[in-house]
Amino acid sequence: MTAADATGTNPAGVPVGRRVHVRVPATSANLGPGFDTLGLALNVHDELEVEATESGVRVDVTGVGAGEVPTDETNLVARALLHVFDRVGVVPPGIAITATNSIPHGRGMGSSGAAIVEGVLAAKGLLEGVVEVSDEDVLRYATELEGHPDNVAPAIFGGLTIAWVDETGPRHKQLAVHRGVSLLVAVPEATMSTTLARSLQPTEVPHADAVFNLSRSALLVAALTQSPELLLDATEDRLHQIYRASAMPETSALVAALRAAGHAAVVSGAGPSVLVLASDPAARLKAARIVEERPEAWHARLLAVDIRGGTVEPVPSTAAA
Repeated sequence: MTAADATGTNPAGVPVGRRVHVRVPATSANLGPGFDTLGLALNVHDELEVEATESGVRVDVTGVGAGEVPTDETNLVARALLHVFDRVGVVPPGIAITATNSIPHGRGMGSSGAAIVEGVLAAKGLLEGVVEVSDEDVLRYATELEGHPDNVAPAIFGGLTIAWVDETGPRHKQLAVHRGVSLLVAVPEATMSTTLARSLQPTEVPHADAVFNLSRSALLVAALTQSPELLLDATEDRLHQIYRASAMPETSALVAALRAAGHAAVVSGAGPSVLVLASDPAARLKAARIVEERPEAWHARLLAVDIRGGTVEPVPSTAAA
């Protein structure tokens, strides 16, 4: 049965007891010059199991965010899930969400985008056989909630993504990252509000700065996919990081120190974490030592590119036959 079989309401559309497992990676957006366009999936994941129940919304969280995030229908995962049901015209069942979170919150590693993608993918899995939700739909619904596709695209599709919006909605292109590229994310104790970071952006930038970033963004795609030796030049930025520096001085100082030592360091997303795109594993270890020698508390995480993106799989019933 599909939504069209009824009148926009279909209480029996999703069988009670249906369960799905969802796994979604962290992301780093912007990558320096690619503001609101480029994103990279990282091998840190949030996971959850969702079960269709008789009624209500219940969320149990372990790991990051436990005791802090909402555990009812206002939870971001639940909101994203219910958004999809609303968009396809199917009345949702009750929902029980069991989440195990590893992505740091408020650190520029795409935690909110990951939560949204988790909810959208969970809805896709629960709606299997009821309403088809395509990959393009997943990107569209997630972007509706996130506001822009640069974080949700890599969370959905994995790897390096270029995201844009045209008259049909959000679009993306997934690219494979050169095997020589090694990732380091320096995570501080402090958090940063994405809303605050965006508020520091000017509404207009000098023409020369816009051209500068266009050239570096194009070069960065080539550096990440073909020529890692160009990463330092390719990650130069004049569009957003300089305007946000006053809100996170320790981040800006670490980026400057790493770049002065020859490492392609940028603010990860809205910050305050720092992403290093090293051209080889040895360079990454040198960058890690610089991070560890800082007077502030930073945690250097040696990561890899997640190439799978978000996944949703049915959970077999444990009921006796």
